[in-house]
Amino acid sequence: MLTSPMTDLRSNTVSLATPSPSGTSWQRQAKLWSSLKEVCDLLRISARIVNDDFQFQHMQFKAGQRIHTIGQPFDMLYIVNSGFLKTVMIDELGNEQVLGFPMKGDMFGIDGIHRKQYSTETVALTNCDVILVPFKTFSTLGRTHAELEAAIYGVMSRELVREQAMVGTLGSLSAEARVARFLVFLSERFAEMGYSGSQFNLRMTRQEIGNYLGLTLETVSRTFSAFNAIGMISVDQRAIMIHDLQSLRTLRRLPPSRLRNKTEAAKKRAAGQQMAVA
Repeated sequence: MLTSPMTDLRSNTVSLATPSPSGTSWQRQAKLWSSLKEVCDLLRISARIVNDDFQFQHMQFKAGQRIHTIGQPFDMLYIVNSGFLKTVMIDELGNEQVLGFPMKGDMFGIDGIHRKQYSTETVALTNCDVILVPFKTFSTLGRTHAELEAAIYGVMSRELVREQAMVGTLGSLSAEARVARFLVFLSERFAEMGYSGSQFNLRMTRQEIGNYLGLTLETVSRTFSAFNAIGMISVDQRAIMIHDLQSLRTLRRLPPSRLRNKTEAAKKRAAGQQMAVA
């Protein structure tokens, strides 16, 4: 069982004592190790596993903690078991650019493979449970599990394709359409994870969403309010309820504000009439 690469990490595990609904601490409930099959299931890949003796350590991080930093020597790939994070690039002036929001089943840290050091940093947005995959262990697996190696490279490719799709979105769509597609993206990801795709809480701030989409905080907030006014979504701070996913998926631009005002007024009149009848 290849656990030696993990031994030095045990002493570095972050202690978390966030109370859970049941009253016990999150640290006591946190999983410490995952088998190779469990990692494959989390990554949504199928591969014939001859030897499942490999064990991969979990580490817990509090919101705001960095999982890896820019310039840190590369030796590890990371898989999100639970929680939400953001991956950012920081320029020489200290300006931050959000590149993505890793969540359950996502792999990150692959940017370190090329230059043997990370060119980005990843920060926990919520309390997170992350699985560590030492790159040396991955290389060992590749020599004995060719099918598995190809599948994991496929996962890496999936992450890159997702990023490229978002770059294409930023270059071709209006501000409103960018926000709409982002909500569709979140809806689809929550559904993939087994949660509701129509009702969820945003784990990132509007500032972070705007940074990711190339928009200002004000534009994101104004667009959320406009979507709410015309009935596409309901917004309550970070709580989102999607009413018309298809319209969000196909939206190019919002109708002029005067038409939106008429729509909102008609909705209020209809609601008033329903209350009068009741």
